[in-house]
This record gives sequence, C-alpha cells and structure tokens, in this order.
Amino acid sequence: MKNYEFTQNFRSLYDKAVRLYKKGKRGAGGFFTRKEKAWLAANGLTAQHLYDYAEDENNYKEPGYDRALGIELIRRDYFILEQHGKRSRKVLKGDKLPPKDATVRGFGWLPRIIPKAQAKLRGELPPSLMYCCGGDRRFFKANDILPSEFLAVVWKFEKSPTAIVNWMARRRAAAR
Repeated sequence: MKNYEFTQNFRSLYDKAVRLYKKGKRGAGGFFTRKEKAWLAANGLTAQHLYDYAEDENNYKEPGYDRALGIELIRRDYFILEQHGKRSRKVLKGDKLPPKDATVRGFGWLPRIIPKAQAKLRGELPPSLMYCCGGDRRFFKANDILPSEFLAVVWKFEKSPTAIVNWMARRRAAAR
C-alpha cells in the first residue's frame, strides 16, 4: 500500500482525472488502470471520488486538490482505523436524505450533510452523490468550515448527530 507515499500517489491520480475530464473523457470507469483502481480501493477510495473532484474542478474551480486531499485523508484514516481496510457493503439511498431546504437550529443544509458525511466516512456514498458538492460547499463557506474538518467532527461524534449540531452551535457562538 505504501502509506508514506499516499499524498504523492493521490496527487498523481487527481491530476490525471482533472486532465482527462478537461480533454472530454467522461465516466469514472475509464479514468484509471486496474492497478490504479486497486490502489484506490486499498485506501478506501473509488474512481468516482476522483471523477467528481475532476468534474467540479473543471466546471467550478472547486473544491481543489488541497480540499480533496484533506477529505480523502480523513476517509482513508477511517477506512484503515475503523473499518480495518474492509469496505462497507451498504450504500446510502439518496432519496432517504433530508430535503435540501431542511434546517436544524438555524443551520440550513445541516440535516442533509450529516448523513452524507457519515456515508462518505464509511465509503457508503452512491455514485450519484458527492461529499463537498456545490450545496455542501455553500454550507461550508457560509459556516466557515473546512470540509475535512467537518468530516473529522462527524467521525468524532459518529454516534450522535445531536452532538454535531451542538458543535456547530458552539462554533457559531464563538465566531460572534
């Protein structure tokens, strides 16, 4: 697996995905070699993750390599430390997410992003959903939160969505 070289390998695949998308290639399935897909899988990632980053990088200039790396380092750590290198067999059903306009304690999008972040952490997002999509990015910007920071908080309070909401409220109060 070569742990020490993770960031270099991730950068190489991220850049490759961005280049391929820019050249007009579409569909995560054809972006990477069998060996590259095996490396991704060994680190708890998928070709879809990098495809989503490449698509948004090309179309919106976000989230960018640095944010993608931060997110995937948290996901990778969870995969190794909590899942012991074994992928979850579950997949979040997108239609089971709270609606996009749902709020809790004055935080729009928070009811939706918590289960998305939990699914990202566990590797259970369907190909149709991206952690750090445009809606997520609006939430992060509005609340001045790094996507990787939020993912780490979700991991810390994994069993208690209420604790995540309370963390958000404390953070908002401290910012005032």
